Amino acid sequence: MNILIDIAHPAHVHLIRNTYFELIKRGYRVYVTVKEIPSAIILLEKYQIPYIYLGGKKDSLIGKALLQFSYNLKIWWLVTTKNINIGFGSSVTLTHISRLTRMQSIFLDDDDDEVEPLVVKYAHPYADVVLSPACTQRASEKVVFYNGYHELAYLHPHRFTPDPTVLPEIGLKVGDIYFILRFNAFKAHHDVGVQGLSIENKRKLITYLEKKGKVFITTERNIDEEFKKYQLLLSPEKVHSLIYYAGMLIGDSQTMTSEAAILGTPAIRSNSFVGRIEYLEEEEHKYELTYGFLPSNADAMFDKINQLLSMPDLKEIWQVRRQKMLADMIDVSAFFVWFVENYPKSAKTMKEDPGYQYKFK
Repeated sequence: MNILIDIAHPAHVHLIRNTYFELIKRGYRVYVTVKEIPSAIILLEKYQIPYIYLGGKKDSLIGKALLQFSYNLKIWWLVTTKNINIGFGSSVTLTHISRLTRMQSIFLDDDDDEVEPLVVKYAHPYADVVLSPACTQRASEKVVFYNGYHELAYLHPHRFTPDPTVLPEIGLKVGDIYFILRFNAFKAHHDVGVQGLSIENKRKLITYLEKKGKVFITTERNIDEEFKKYQLLLSPEKVHSLIYYAGMLIGDSQTMTSEAAILGTPAIRSNSFVGRIEYLEEEEHKYELTYGFLPSNADAMFDKINQLLSMPDLKEIWQVRRQKMLADMIDVSAFFVWFVENYPKSAKTMKEDPGYQYKFK
């Protein structure tokens, strides 16, 4: 069987890498394509995943639309010349090409229909099947739900062990108090009109947290000049160990907030998506691993940060909550491997017996 994975975001590298290596180990031929996404390319090279480069990337909706035709053409050529059987991942392009070729597309999507109308309109109808976390609000008849989050594909305890040796690389040791701030670029198609942390609140956060420990900032794009001295200078594949040992993660990113929660690190998020994304709502209200605040509610956010940092056993409490969450979830990468390897029978199995997924605990 020949499989194609198209990378459209740096987080997709983490999402698919364990599945990729397991499928390779089982003797399948797996091709990986990537656009001009420097951080994604760095990760692919760090993990020694060979890739086929597709070319440039645009931020504007018009630019994205124009480039999409070029991507479609290049991937169509690859699918037809390499006799690809299955396209796997979170790539809209693969869903389109699956309508034009014999390739079948397995589309991974952890956002709710309401927050990504363009994906619902332009990807879901063309995919053969959509794989989504069970908490997701999704209307498509093509969806197969599973108990897990995308971040559990690489941060489940079966897949990730924190490495304390990353700490000395940035002047830390185990037991040091430090905080990670994550600032998003909000350049995705569903980010139009979305707000995150204001520059004033970023300054206020840093001033407050510096009194309690070291502060590190990671961001998708260029960091503001005034924050340069806080910039995290660490190889990207090591950041999850840094999150694990951190006192708290605060920012306006969805993915890194969920990563912190899954690792048992208290996480605070402020952006316009708060209250609208079900997997983060579940992590907050069912498992109490994270808290979300709208940008207009900054005072409540700072009150919560102060309340949490006043708890002497904060990290221990979060690890207990993390174990409660993990007890309900599956090893997502193990599930993905089975689903791809046995597709389309696997989709039928899950429709008829959703409990089958618990073989992948």
